[in-house]
Amino acid sequence: MMSTHIYDTLIVGAGFSGIGAAIKLSQAGVDDFTILERSDRVGGTWRDNTYPGAACDVPSLLYSYSFVKNSSWSRAYSPADEICRHIEDMTAKFDIGRRIQFGVEVNGLDFDEKTGVWAVKVKDKRSKTFHARTVVLASGPLPDHKVPDIRGLDTYRGHTIHSARWDHDYDFAGKRVAVIGTGASAVQIVPELVKQAEFVKVFQRTPGWMLPRLDIATPAAAQTLFAKVPAVQELARQALYWGHEITATAMVWNTPLTGLVARLGKAHLRRQVSDPWLRRQLTPDFTPGCKRMLVSSDYYPALQQDNCKLIDWPIATVSPVGIRTSDGVEHHLDCIVFATGYDVHLTGPPYEVTGIGGRSLSQEWAAGAQAYKSINANGYPNLFFMTGPNSGPGHNSLLVYVEGQLDYAVNGITTILKENLKYLDVRKEVQQRYNERIQQRLIKTTWMSGCSSWYLTADGFNASMYPGFATQYLRQMRDFRFRDYVAVEHGVRTGSSARSSA
Repeated sequence: MMSTHIYDTLIVGAGFSGIGAAIKLSQAGVDDFTILERSDRVGGTWRDNTYPGAACDVPSLLYSYSFVKNSSWSRAYSPADEICRHIEDMTAKFDIGRRIQFGVEVNGLDFDEKTGVWAVKVKDKRSKTFHARTVVLASGPLPDHKVPDIRGLDTYRGHTIHSARWDHDYDFAGKRVAVIGTGASAVQIVPELVKQAEFVKVFQRTPGWMLPRLDIATPAAAQTLFAKVPAVQELARQALYWGHEITATAMVWNTPLTGLVARLGKAHLRRQVSDPWLRRQLTPDFTPGCKRMLVSSDYYPALQQDNCKLIDWPIATVSPVGIRTSDGVEHHLDCIVFATGYDVHLTGPPYEVTGIGGRSLSQEWAAGAQAYKSINANGYPNLFFMTGPNSGPGHNSLLVYVEGQLDYAVNGITTILKENLKYLDVRKEVQQRYNERIQQRLIKTTWMSGCSSWYLTADGFNASMYPGFATQYLRQMRDFRFRDYVAVEHGVRTGSSARSSA
């Protein structure tokens, strides 16, 4: 069954980015669009992550859009369910729900150069295909969870849970539980499991740098003030924004301030952990910022509870009854919790994207993704990536960056529609120059200082992070240069002029 309607825009994903794109397109006068969402409700990662203790490690006032303020955040760092409700409220407030088609999972995009239309294939019993002049990929950088490839895992007879697909029916009372992983999810999960399980063993591969999480309840008076005087909330947001911007001088580049972060992390560890051997186990050996910074005030205390133990021996194999570590000890377990993160799509979306002349995005990005300003890729016209290559922040709110991407995408989409262009394709040489500069700047960052992280490909190529201030990123996203693109009209090829749609 082929859809005969050609949408002006099709959005993939109904998380923060997808709903934000819908709002911005509506405000720009683009009315003919739809959103395809594989789940049965909005929310993205904040819908999927319901594990105990799930919360954002960026302050709520900053982890939200400036154009959709929420005056009633309950805490400085709001829990996942509250963030999900905020996305639901955004959807309702701007009447976006009627534009969402739920239970529709995209499994391929194919561009028709003759018509300038994207064919969007979906997993559907009827083999349905959607068509659109422009596409916004807003499924996010972390849509799919990842279970590590551990020898013997298929032999294990106990229960398994992944942090991104939590089993709320499982009763941890009286159970011996393993948590594999010590990253951002694990430091939230472990303190909660220690309260419930008989015994928790935390299997650590690499300790991370950790700073205290200064989480407090938002006073009712502050919520009232934010609601009545939005300018006050904006001032608070700006203070948080500039405070985080300053930390780039410590987290993005290795400076004397990076050493200060290390001293603060060690002071936090000394203050909370009295045992010298445990402190040694929890002390990182890499530069702060090289891996994602952890934020918690209750993880270290949880590790020292009588029913919790940190294991830093490597896992040799999973056995039918538990985990065997390389020191020969077999740990008998009732349940294994995988807090091992996500399948980060550094080589593009988890489905085939075919561009001009049959070009394959996954093949071209196999050695590392590259795009122009993280949002457009040469050979894949009229396609706009949210949280695309080299747009990740190491110090500020991701949604600050996404907001810049939304404005840029809307600028590009409205240019295509208003000028009635068949397509806009970023010039190859423009994209190449941009990425050469990005990679040169990345060399000097903490992410390239020698540690292994999900920011890098297996070959050490950094396709994830933006090497600069959020302010710099937003400045480039405000500058939409028509001359950077080949503009193809229906029957005419243009783009050599210097006219701008900015």
